[in-house]
Amino acid sequence: MIEWQWLAFDDIPRLDWYEVLLQRQQVFILEQTCLYPDIDGCDPQCHHLMAWREIDGKRTLVAYLRCVPPGVKFDEMSLGRVLTTQAARGSGIGRELLAKAIPLAEALHPGHGFRIGAQAHLEKFYGGYGFRKVTEPYDEDGILHIDMVR
Repeated sequence: MIEWQWLAFDDIPRLDWYEVLLQRQQVFILEQTCLYPDIDGCDPQCHHLMAWREIDGKRTLVAYLRCVPPGVKFDEMSLGRVLTTQAARGSGIGRELLAKAIPLAEALHPGHGFRIGAQAHLEKFYGGYGFRKVTEPYDEDGILHIDMVR
């Protein structure tokens, strides 16, 4: 069973936030061997969607993303730092994460579209949620990305 949390930055318990940062580091910096500034100043302005599951008797983060408000990163709102932890990959939790995040974000910022900077190999995944590619691939921190809108 998944426990979902949709919280503003100031409402995230410290230990939960520590786990989020730990998993963002694990996925985006260590697994993808990508040195970049994960702590970018946007988090305090964002809402964060976290999926927790009990694994071996311990409450464990299995998926996460942040909703960046319009005007912070793009004119549109954005979903970013989308991750599924190694323990949950292949379980479908990433699809569930996006399916939950989109209506929550739309309710939070009504009337605004989305723009995301997606890793290029995930174009089909995001396309399944109504996102369409609007740029040619570009290098961001050594990984090909594309901008997509919805």
